[in-house]
Formats: sequence, structure tokens, C-alpha cells
Amino acid sequence: MRGVGDAGAQVHHVLDVIEAALGSAGARMDQVVQTRIYVVDISRAGEIGRAHGERFRAIAPVTSMVQVAALIDPRMLVEIEAVAYVAE
Repeated sequence: MRGVGDAGAQVHHVLDVIEAALGSAGARMDQVVQTRIYVVDISRAGEIGRAHGERFRAIAPVTSMVQVAALIDPRMLVEIEAVAYVAE
């Protein structure tokens, strides 16, 4: 796992994974219309939001951040869902 203990690094890692998945489906990051960020420590919202903004500044998808009790791996600080619109 990349970015253990570093929420910003984890955001970038998760977004790399999302970008690869979108690419596999023939889509791009600029087609993302919504993200939902799950965090285990909402006090790190600034750090997480900055990292998210670095990748989505020009795209500006609708975004929400939700604190959860835990994620599947205790080393995970962040998980992100993305919804992309792909016209046929």
C-alpha cells in the first residue's frame, strides 16, 4: 500500500487507480461528474481536499466527504468513489 500514514498521498494513489479503471473502460478523468470521499479522520479534510483539488481543479465534480468508523484495511485513511458520465 502506498502512502501509509499520509492521507494526501493516499488520495493521489486512489485517483491513479480510478484513472486506470476509467482508461480501461475508454473514459477519462475529465468525465468524472461526482466523487464521494470516505475518510477515517475528518480533521484531515484540508489535506485530503487539497490533494483531491490538485487532480480535479479544472473538472470540479460534485464532491462530498464522509467520515466513517473504519475502512477495510486499517492503514487506509481514504477511499474514493467516482462516477463518470460517458456518452455513447
